Amino acid sequence: MDGLGNATAISASGMRAQSERLRIVSENLANVDTPGFRRKMTDFVADPARDARPGQIVARTPWLDMTPLERVHDPSHPMAGDDGYYDGSNVNMIFEIADAREAQRSYEANLKMFEQARQMRRDLLDILRR
Repeated sequence: MDGLGNATAISASGMRAQSERLRIVSENLANVDTPGFRRKMTDFVADPARDARPGQIVARTPWLDMTPLERVHDPSHPMAGDDGYYDGSNVNMIFEIADAREAQRSYEANLKMFEQARQMRRDLLDILRR
């Protein structure tokens, strides 16, 4: 039954990591028009916890995308310089929506795996009770 416990733990860690990724994407989308905002990014690494099972993952601490900020021409904007430009954000809505969809689908796949392992565990216990 340890294999089923590993499967549920790995699936749960995947769901936690994808939910963290979705949180970061949501922050990026919320700040797409915020002047000077830099896109946050993350990826996943093996869980460094002592009691973590092999295959468990966590989202790394987010870091800022250092690509150049978009220069926006709007002389009436309060942050515009003498030339009429100010720094916008470097968030690209197309990338963020694609990341959100990928995170959602990965979360759903982990959820299905979790439910399947739980059902297999339930079925195994029913067989052992007979």
